[in-house]
Amino acid sequence: MNRFRMIAALVLIYMIFAILLNSVGTVILQSIATFGIDKPEASSLERYKDLSIALTSFLVASFIPLAGYKRSMMLALAIVGGACLLMPIYPTFLTTRLLFACVGISFALAKVGVYSSIGLLTTDKTAHSRLTNFIEGMFMVGVLSGNWIFSGYVDRAHPGNPVWFNVYWLLAGLCAAVIALLATSTLDESPAHSHGHNNSFVDSLMEMFRLFVRPLVYVFLASAFLYVLIEQSFGTWLPTFNNEILKLPNAMSIQFASILAGMTALGRIGAGIVLKRVRWYVLLNVCVISMGVLVIVVLPLARGVVARTDISWFNAPTAAYLIPLIGLLMAPIYPVINSVALSSLPKPMHAAMTGLIVVFSALGGTLGSYITARVFSSFDGIHAFYFSLIPMGLVLITLFFFKRETDRAVVSAPVTLVAK
Repeated sequence: MNRFRMIAALVLIYMIFAILLNSVGTVILQSIATFGIDKPEASSLERYKDLSIALTSFLVASFIPLAGYKRSMMLALAIVGGACLLMPIYPTFLTTRLLFACVGISFALAKVGVYSSIGLLTTDKTAHSRLTNFIEGMFMVGVLSGNWIFSGYVDRAHPGNPVWFNVYWLLAGLCAAVIALLATSTLDESPAHSHGHNNSFVDSLMEMFRLFVRPLVYVFLASAFLYVLIEQSFGTWLPTFNNEILKLPNAMSIQFASILAGMTALGRIGAGIVLKRVRWYVLLNVCVISMGVLVIVVLPLARGVVARTDISWFNAPTAAYLIPLIGLLMAPIYPVINSVALSSLPKPMHAAMTGLIVVFSALGGTLGSYITARVFSSFDGIHAFYFSLIPMGLVLITLFFFKRETDRAVVSAPVTLVAK
């Protein structure tokens, strides 16, 4: 088994999908400029991505071991690589929708393949944790680099120029290269087939439904749903907010949005240290309350910004630097509640629970983006971001009940960060 080559392939797969998944905010901004569509229509890209992830995870996750993890990852890259090739050849909004549907389907396949392969490439829990954290860390590197890669293809003088579609030649080439890397690598998947797991779709579905008899599960899913709703509201619409409210050029709007990804990466690393000294429930409550305070304090600074011809990184509006700080506060919430929920359930239920996490996260993401688009279109970006205070308040309530249910459950493992 070519361990190093397989690890390199897993890292590159996650980085490619990090770039594509988190490009939706950038593509929404560029689609509005290029195709002249309105914000609610542009927000449909989020639905194509998230609903495809949810549906694919729900229907085929239990069958991926039968097809083979390596083959599933190669199929995922082939699907998304083909969609990338179509973008510069047929640059239409319909093609863009197709791309994000393919990205969603492919990511669901790839994520199961990547996570399952980590178990095959490691021999103990410590090694598994190190490799998982490394791959998830590289995902955030992909998020950061993606904003800069896309901004490099935007015509600064004419933002609506479809020249930005040429970025997809690069991404299609990366997909082809990783397919070649996987094809020339070997992975011993026999341990994954040595246990008597259910391969029936009905059995897999019933296992998910059986989880709902546990109050812990539906309180957790409500918390995860609301969190992702908030995260996607900011993550997807920050480039457009920077452009329309803070009057930054398109390319700079995308670059400033990368600060949010950087803050999220820093927050997740820092949370691992803080959790050694602070209880998770206390930390998450402080984070949510601080998010609300940041929104209330910073958004007034975004009012009345006037467009400037000499705008640069050194004289941008103060709000452009401060709003992405919400990523620092959001970062620990999702990984921690995932870890607490999984460690409070018996290990045989972890696979079904992971499927539910993916489904509800995708639904929360698409609803958050849609609501923000509607408010953004009907009022403005400032009101759209103020709306996030409502789900923040609801998260505080669900966290209270989540803590109560986890106290009743038997905790089988200590809290560790499980990145999104």
